[in-house]
Amino acid sequence: MTTNPSPDPVRHVLSEAMGYVYAAAMRAAVELEIAERLADGPRLPEELAADAGADAPSLARLLRFLATRGVFREDAEGRFHLTPYADPLRADAPRSIRTGVLAVTAEVFWTSSRDLGEAVRSGEPAFDRRYGRPFFDFLAANPDEGAMFNDGMANLSAIEVDDIVASYDLPTTGTVVDVGGGQGGLLLAALRARPGLTGILFDRPEVLPGNVLAGLGEARYDLVAGDFFESVPGGDLYLLKNVLHDWSDEQCVRILENCRRAMRPGGRVLALDAVIEPDNQPHFGKTTDMFMMLLVPGRERGRREFEDLFDRAGLRVTRVLPTPSAVAVVEAVAAAS
Repeated sequence: MTTNPSPDPVRHVLSEAMGYVYAAAMRAAVELEIAERLADGPRLPEELAADAGADAPSLARLLRFLATRGVFREDAEGRFHLTPYADPLRADAPRSIRTGVLAVTAEVFWTSSRDLGEAVRSGEPAFDRRYGRPFFDFLAANPDEGAMFNDGMANLSAIEVDDIVASYDLPTTGTVVDVGGGQGGLLLAALRARPGLTGILFDRPEVLPGNVLAGLGEARYDLVAGDFFESVPGGDLYLLKNVLHDWSDEQCVRILENCRRAMRPGGRVLALDAVIEPDNQPHFGKTTDMFMMLLVPGRERGRREFEDLFDRAGLRVTRVLPTPSAVAVVEAVAAAS
């Protein structure tokens, strides 16, 4: 968010080119727990620095910069305040994104971004060039990095799941299969909203132990490890939240074909992804699309692209429902034979 863009195009573009400093400043503030330290009221940089083990003049400069973006606010006495944009950085905020900010500003993202130009030239993910292997293979081989990423994605997903469940009329009975569901936050919200449903959380074996479903009772859900490129469990409703945007068209068709084969009569498949409109307006999905280009062979898609993927997999898109979050619900059923 640029609060005061310069009317001079040169200065505006230069400021935008230096925007990576904003992400670095945000990460620094999170690491120093500045938002938590301001939860009880405004404080001077010297007070904050003493608590955080930081250099007071340097901390004041950091917060002064973030205040230009609305993250924190400095008053006439030099004290800094929380703002609506700073509050989500607190770990205990109602809609905290602290873990998500740490995930998307991790070193693997920074270093991959240096090769974005090569990714545009080659059509291949920048990550593969930088690290010598695909992103998800890297995470599987590096458990600490994998845990950080999974926790971050679960954190970012948590701020969307209630909006998704409120926007879609879930069935009252049947089995919901959360494909590539990570820690199961969306499945948890769905099962809580519909007590008559049961669920299956389906993901890689190294991901499932971090699930959040225990409070439901074991009769309500199963944990199934596997590879969605090979097969998926049988069910009535398939959830693919931020799954298809990770993969190429051919890989997406394979995942969807597996859902189509396993799905019970009358079943539905829901792709929960950004749906890009053909315009020049800002959209969070256009930002995440750049992350896709950095990390994986997938991309964010428009409605026609989703319709093509589902059609190739023997499915038919019935509707696309917007939600208050950054994702839409793309609903599909089995195509007529």
